Amino acid sequence: MLRTAVVGTGYLGKFHAQKYASLASSHLVGVADIDQNCGRRVAQECGTQYFYNYRDLIGQIDAVSVVVPTVMHHQISSDFLRAGVHVLVEKPIAANLPQAQEMIELARQQNLVLQVGFLERYNAALGSISDKLTKPRFIESHRLASFKPRATDVNVIMDLMIHDLDIILNIVDSPLIDIAANGSAVLSDTIDIAQARLSFADGCVANLTASRISQESKRKMHIFQNAACICLDFQASRVSHFFKATEQANVPAIQCEERCFANSDALKMEIEDFLHCVAAASPPRASGEDGKKALNAANHISDIIACNIAAHATPVRLAQ
Repeated sequence: MLRTAVVGTGYLGKFHAQKYASLASSHLVGVADIDQNCGRRVAQECGTQYFYNYRDLIGQIDAVSVVVPTVMHHQISSDFLRAGVHVLVEKPIAANLPQAQEMIELARQQNLVLQVGFLERYNAALGSISDKLTKPRFIESHRLASFKPRATDVNVIMDLMIHDLDIILNIVDSPLIDIAANGSAVLSDTIDIAQARLSFADGCVANLTASRISQESKRKMHIFQNAACICLDFQASRVSHFFKATEQANVPAIQCEERCFANSDALKMEIEDFLHCVAAASPPRASGEDGKKALNAANHISDIIACNIAAHATPVRLAQ
């Protein structure tokens, strides 16, 4: 049984703690948070100990989930990695690429698992399509959510779109060669709605839309390839596979296979896999390198949009 802990007991951290407390392979040693009321409440709910200073957990645990604001990912994760503790850090992996690289190198030097919390990797619908993927030619994703003030420490690219960036960069086996993007700040001081177009060397194109100011919640992706389309509904954990069947009277016939995984628990699967990787000394499904790759693309998209916003900040008069 592995000794575990959670740093950060906010909305998502609370669920991490609950999963660790429920697993037979985990002994939840404690939770840490500078918000004493929140931390003590979660500790009591999960039957564990509360720590104000996360460093007090060092020496008592084997593995930890770091579920704090992005700006703190590097410092806290690095402290644990240096102390020989395996780390599951929420996405994005860090605030910038040098921080991400340092975390990756620390984990490598210490032979530790550094896993990034790309939860959709454990969505059962996504996991069911591996045998159906051939060579994606066009991908379209929409990830929409209502406005939540708690998530505004990063822009919508880092908050929402990065999930789809990770998936697409993982399933398209070709270098990313071009990015076009646009977006806007609406309710916060950072980008709240964004669109990006990724072009790959093999000709595949991916269009991504992310919004945290939507009236509806939506997490869907369509993957088009030769004679087939795979439709993923991450929210319902459902997959629809449309494919070309035998022609009848020279008319193409389209068949559809659907599967639904409504009872799957992605977070539980993610944490179980993390603990399995720690116990078996095996690489995680979403590695530090994956986190860095997604962060790099998200940074480029953010920079392009910021430049576009700056370019249009001052109205340009047309010649009369």
